Amino acid sequence: MASLGLACVRLCAGLTGRHAVPCLRSLRYLSGMTVSQIDEEVAKLLQLKAQLGGDDGKHTFVLKTAKGTRDYNPKQMAIREKVFNTIISCFKRHGAETIDTPVFELKETLTGKYGEDSKLIYDLKDQGGELLSLRYDLTVPFARYLAMNKITNIKRYHIAKVYRRDNPAMTRGRYREFYQCDFDIAGQYDPMIPDAECLKIVYEILSELDLGDFHIKVNDRRILDGMFAVCGVPDDKFRTICSTVDKLDKMPWEEVKNEMVKEKGLSEEAADQIGEYVSMQGGMDLAERLLQDPKLSQSKQACAGLTDMKQLFSYLQLFQVTDKVVFDLSLARGLDYYTGVIYEAVLCQTLQPPTPAPAEQNGAVSGDEAGVSVGSVAGGGRYDGLVGMFDPKGRKVPCVGVSIGIERIFSIMEQKAELSAEKVRTTETQVLVASAQKNLLEERLKLTAELWNAGIKAEVLYKKNPKLLTQLQHCEETGIPLVAILGEQELKDGVVKLRNVATRDEVDVSRAELVEEIKKRTSES
Repeated sequence: MASLGLACVRLCAGLTGRHAVPCLRSLRYLSGMTVSQIDEEVAKLLQLKAQLGGDDGKHTFVLKTAKGTRDYNPKQMAIREKVFNTIISCFKRHGAETIDTPVFELKETLTGKYGEDSKLIYDLKDQGGELLSLRYDLTVPFARYLAMNKITNIKRYHIAKVYRRDNPAMTRGRYREFYQCDFDIAGQYDPMIPDAECLKIVYEILSELDLGDFHIKVNDRRILDGMFAVCGVPDDKFRTICSTVDKLDKMPWEEVKNEMVKEKGLSEEAADQIGEYVSMQGGMDLAERLLQDPKLSQSKQACAGLTDMKQLFSYLQLFQVTDKVVFDLSLARGLDYYTGVIYEAVLCQTLQPPTPAPAEQNGAVSGDEAGVSVGSVAGGGRYDGLVGMFDPKGRKVPCVGVSIGIERIFSIMEQKAELSAEKVRTTETQVLVASAQKNLLEERLKLTAELWNAGIKAEVLYKKNPKLLTQLQHCEETGIPLVAILGEQELKDGVVKLRNVATRDEVDVSRAELVEEIKKRTSES
């Protein structure tokens, strides 16, 4: 028994930290155990030690990102930054200012705002005081911000990360952590003017990013609710049936109908009537036709929505975007807070995803995802009641907005970059300060400092005596367009030899004129 105790002591000595505690506790009661029980305990301890990495006591772990998340390398970040700049430029062109809100909110702030999607909210562990959740989108925090600060009028954009406990499909740009790019107009305005501007913004961004052909589907929650009413859907089933209709872009009608009837308890007759309406698409002409529809015209809600839809299309004609906009009665958007016009932009193409690196897969890529449709790349609508839900006196602030699906857009841009022969630059360096001879480190650093002070993006290699060929190769590999070469003769003459990396042309430029010459050449390119 003594020798066994000694063996256990040695075993425990090989364990560290929290793992040593249960081992030492075991020693305290080993003497009161049977031999078989002792053998069982020793086996457990040996197994634990093996899991910790053997005799060296090091813990072994897998290097990977969490499921539904990913890292971005410099090339990917350069593409992403270009997309962000395009989107922000558009938002600013339309007069928006920006805000920021916390990444987590009080749980009660987010509860009950997302319908069936509420189950996707990440709840944080109680740290003693407040129940918190990670934000699911940027719209609900925006509404809370308006109510809390008593703001009744603002045009804002917000770009930040949001979190959803969703089943990720990373090749389609669907993650658990991702950016949203939101543009919203809050305030009391004449009908459909701000709504039309939101659609114009979607049109401009998707056109400028050159993602391929797209169309923007529009509908109105009042039309949907009126349609449900005249088709015989009970009032208490409006939202749940709306969530089912929202799946029509992913499921065939028969499956959607089956869910309505067998899972949601809707009558087959009501489902068939809904099926007739949701198959309709058109423009202003469809709105006019539905205003004369014997059943739908009986609903005041639907008529109000259809009248606004006609007004919306008249403004969209003035904005010259009707070639991409379609009035689609199947569009539902499942979020509970929408009250009026809703819209969604869809790319008319499929995405052939690049093969992800092993560390990026994380079990999130399924074999049937190759060549799938990218789906929605932007969506939004009117939510006039959301701010009032947070205001103590229930004061409403009408709002309309759009969210750009940056991750899906990025998936397409990344694929295009891989297929293109064009090299993606990951830095903005304008010039490399180089030397043609040895012992010129001090002069290179001095010139680099002069260029930095003048606002020039410059680099210098971190070697005392780098070979000129090495310095030129660095420029070719990283896309630096110019090289400022110093030599003993150049220092005597007060000039710098400026070399164009692409053409290999060289010209002597006086030190005093170097900054202007670099600015001139890089602005031309």
